[in-house]
Amino acid sequence: MFLKRVDGPRQVTLPDGSILSRADLPPADTRRWVASRKAVVVKAVQYGLIPQSEALDRYALSEEEFLLWRTAVERHGDKGLKVTAIQKYRQL
Repeated sequence: MFLKRVDGPRQVTLPDGSILSRADLPPADTRRWVASRKAVVVKAVQYGLIPQSEALDRYALSEEEFLLWRTAVERHGDKGLKVTAIQKYRQL
């Protein structure tokens, strides 16, 4: 078995004890962003699995959009990323 060479860690341990690996990241061509996929990308950046610049390039995200995701997770957890809960969790 061959492992592809990558910069940085292959996996990180989250504070709850679970392990997040590069295999857990959504595919680079993801078009439908549900809350769980957004949360995985935010956690990967927060805990050092991938740098923010790589996440922005890989998923074609703007810095502003990613920062909105990150802020929502920090304030309200993964539930803050749900589109149906925008009025409940986000202040306009």
